[in-house]
Amino acid sequence: MRKIPTVYDKMLGTLLGVALGDAMGMPAEGFSRERVRRQFGGIADFLPGPPDNPISAGFRAYETTDDTAVTVLVAELLLDSPGLPDPLALVKRIEAWARGNGKSRTVIGPSTRRAFDRLHAGVPVEQAGREGTTNGAAMRIAPVGIRCDYRRERELDAFVERICLPTHHTSPAMAAAAAVAAAVSHGIRGGREEMLSVALAAAERDGRMGADVCSPSVPARLRLAAELSRRYPQDDDFCRALYEVVGTGLPSAESVPAALAIAHRTGCDLMASIRLCANTGGDTDTMGAIAGAVCGAHTGASAIPARHVKAVCEVNPFPFAHLAQAFAARAEKMGRQPSR
Repeated sequence: MRKIPTVYDKMLGTLLGVALGDAMGMPAEGFSRERVRRQFGGIADFLPGPPDNPISAGFRAYETTDDTAVTVLVAELLLDSPGLPDPLALVKRIEAWARGNGKSRTVIGPSTRRAFDRLHAGVPVEQAGREGTTNGAAMRIAPVGIRCDYRRERELDAFVERICLPTHHTSPAMAAAAAVAAAVSHGIRGGREEMLSVALAAAERDGRMGADVCSPSVPARLRLAAELSRRYPQDDDFCRALYEVVGTGLPSAESVPAALAIAHRTGCDLMASIRLCANTGGDTDTMGAIAGAVCGAHTGASAIPARHVKAVCEVNPFPFAHLAQAFAARAEKMGRQPSR
């Protein structure tokens, strides 16, 4: 009988889940569902980036993309911040990483790049991200779920907004990011509610924040994705419906509901979820990173096959265990403080 995972184990599981989901989806990033099937015959393991993929060509098996790198930057920023993080400090950290990363030109998303251009042109940080509707905030938001309790809604929403503000301060991007953060937090803290209901509630709240832009509703797409999961008992049929009806591309209203629905469908089985994400087509690495974060938060690092943990840590130089230990220590310290 498997032991109940500790808070530290779940925090580490979240970070490892991001990395493993990112790495599993990396070879097929940007490919159509049909091309994934035609080129790979189905992705069942961790593969190197194929030479004909303009995004992931040259990546090794288990190598992660900007999804994991920026998630780590957010984690470090939250740990360095006594309170709410400074949005401009996040921008500086991402830009510093990008300058030293030879692959950054092909992996930094369009909303982030556009927002950085606006900031350099003198646009205030409060306005720079008012066009960002893609999934870049949702892909990096998992550390907020590690840091914040989803039941303390105002605190969670405030942290989500700070991470979204410089690049993705729009209604759909914030709704998507809040859904992911709440789902991760729910997994770590063992809430009794269903994960999707927690994610939906957060998406509804934060979807009323940020710039009002033309976009499908993230909560509505998440409900649709959950309905498709109930309608199609076979995984292949379900993933085809996700790809064709909900969408699995860069927009927040596509890939984020798809990833959360996949995590829910598998009962937060990390390896099953990230394989489904990789084979669905579209923004496969980001869907994998999101589903992996949620699943890792619910089941913990100890549930992940050791050979995969070893490989992803050897290929990528990220201090996952150190970060998880720091978050767990902070959570314990905050838990001992008297309520005010």
